[in-house]
Amino acid sequence: MEGDDHPRSAFGAPPPGGNAGGPAEPDPRRSLEGAAAVLRVEGLNQYYGGSHILRNLGFEARLGEVTVVLGRNGVGKTTLLKSLMGVVPVKAGSVKFDGGDITRATSYDRVRRGIGYVPQGREIFGRLTVEENLRMGLASKPGGTAIPAELFELFPVLRQMINRRGGDLSGGQQQQLAIARALAAGPKLLMLDEPTEGIQPSIIKDIGHVIRMLADRGTMAIVLVEQYYDFAAELADQYLVMERGEIIQRGRGADMEADGVRQKMSI
Repeated sequence: MEGDDHPRSAFGAPPPGGNAGGPAEPDPRRSLEGAAAVLRVEGLNQYYGGSHILRNLGFEARLGEVTVVLGRNGVGKTTLLKSLMGVVPVKAGSVKFDGGDITRATSYDRVRRGIGYVPQGREIFGRLTVEENLRMGLASKPGGTAIPAELFELFPVLRQMINRRGGDLSGGQQQQLAIARALAAGPKLLMLDEPTEGIQPSIIKDIGHVIRMLADRGTMAIVLVEQYYDFAAELADQYLVMERGEIIQRGRGADMEADGVRQKMSI
C-alpha cells in the first residue's frame, strides 16, 4: 500500500499521555480561551446578486476544538464555508489563517497553506478509483508524495476498496473517502459541510469518532456545519447558531442544551 512508507501520523502526534489508537478522554476543563486561534473571521459579508447572504460574521476557530455551525436550510452555512475556502470571493471583511491574511487567496493557495474542505454532497470523482481520489488530495504536495497510512487506519474500508471506483461506493463510504481526501495533505484546519447528510447511523458514529480524535490531538481546528443536533452537540467545543445570514447565538458546546439550541433548531 502506498501509505505504508509513512507509518507516522500525517495529522500530528497525539498529546502527551494521549491514546494514539483512539480519542482522548474529554477534558471537562477544556476552555475556549486556552487554545491558539488558527482561523479568525471578522466582518464577513457575502452577496448573491442583490441578496445579502452573510451579514458581518465574526468568529474564531482554535486548535484542538470543534466549532459547530448550526442553522436551518438557507441561512448561509454553506456560503460561509465556500467563502472561507475561496470558492466564492469575499465581498467585505477579512479571513485570517495561521497568522496570515487569506481574504483574497485562491482556493488552491488555501489548501497549500493547510486548509482541508469537505463540501456538501461529497463531490468525489466517481470515475476515479479510491486511490486516485486520495491522490487528488495530495495535489498541493510534491510529486511522489505517498498517501498517508493513517487514512486507512481512520477509514479501514478505503484500504479494502482501494481499486474500486468512487462512484461504486455507498454514500457512507463516499463520505469517508471525501474526508480522507481532505486529510491527505495534513491540514491545520478541516471544514466539513453536513457530513451526516444521507449517511447510515453506524457510519455517522464512525465519522464522529474520527472528528473527535483529530480535534483532541490539539494540532487541528475543525469547523463543522451540521443540522443533526445530537451529532453536533456530541462534538461541539463551541457552537454558533446562524439565522438569516447572521450569528444570533454562540457559546460552549457543553451548554448547548441549557442554552436552548435544540429548540432553535426545531422551530
